Amino acid sequence: MDAPLHLIEYEIALLVRLTTAHSPKLGSLDRSEYLLLSELEKYSPLAINALADHLLLNLSTASRQVSVLEGKKYIRRYPDTSNGRISLVEITPEGLDILHKVQQARYDAYAEVLAGWSAEELEQLMSNLTRLNRDFKAWRK
Repeated sequence: MDAPLHLIEYEIALLVRLTTAHSPKLGSLDRSEYLLLSELEKYSPLAINALADHLLLNLSTASRQVSVLEGKKYIRRYPDTSNGRISLVEITPEGLDILHKVQQARYDAYAEVLAGWSAEELEQLMSNLTRLNRDFKAWRK
């Protein structure tokens, strides 16, 4: 395998570890909670299967994560009025509050870490990360 690909793979693994390790600087939600609440903030309400599709999760994993967040009162689940067999999930005011606090903590941490980067470097990083995530999503399907 190409040497740059080895380094890219390792650096991404390290980045995921550093940005998902429990740290008060990054807030009180774990990665899965943060992503699920972020999706619900954008697209609420969603059926659990649609939420699983958005996050590229299997249905049982999404259901487990929904149950945990429901227990914390960050989301609520209710029957779809057009199809009672389907549960819809939406973020609660408590969920929005914790999500916004964690988003701010994460923003502050990134602002501190990236303070020495130029606007051009930040733009390039944003563009490359967006492209990498888009390509991974396409590859997974």
